[in-house]
Amino acid sequence: MHPNRAFRHVSDDLNIDFTRERGFGTLTISGADGPLLSHIPFLLNEAGTAAELHLVRSNPITQLARQPVTGVISVTGPDSYVSPDWYGAEDQVPTWNYVAVHLCGVLHPLPADHLNGLLDRLSAYFENRLFPKTPWTSDKMSDGVMDRMMRAILPFRFDVQKINGTWKLNQNKPAAVRLAAADHLETYGIGSEIALLSTLMRGAGEAE
Repeated sequence: MHPNRAFRHVSDDLNIDFTRERGFGTLTISGADGPLLSHIPFLLNEAGTAAELHLVRSNPITQLARQPVTGVISVTGPDSYVSPDWYGAEDQVPTWNYVAVHLCGVLHPLPADHLNGLLDRLSAYFENRLFPKTPWTSDKMSDGVMDRMMRAILPFRFDVQKINGTWKLNQNKPAAVRLAAADHLETYGIGSEIALLSTLMRGAGEAE
């Protein structure tokens, strides 16, 4: 996380809402030969205290997580390069604005009989956001197919012990400078979800 406290004033509630809405991140576990990473969908509970997820049996993390193991789920949001020319102020330097939240905690293996319900809850969470599409459900699968596919994956719970968020939106600069950068970024930004990042930058000073 960025050390500048100006970028870390967001409440845990907002970090939790952002993380739950995304529902996708990078799980990192320390292995004997270095970090092990896996890109995973997950379902975060309302309190932000636990996430449900699954991993392929052949994933090296599953070998380490036969017993509880500490780790981090990193969730990223919009990001973009910011040119110093966009500020309309002297003596500025290039930077990169972004949103990222880290869930720090412990990964626990779950009994195999948790898997079916976990997959149904996870798919329902995303399918129900595709309105007016009729949600896909596992009962649409042919007899036996879902059971065979589930043999290749294992269920886990990630207990969240700490939440760290960075919302780097030029809060450390005067409002006029930040807004000027947001206007230019919306048109010329290089990164992902540029329009959303520009909107967040414009609102970054509202709580100041």
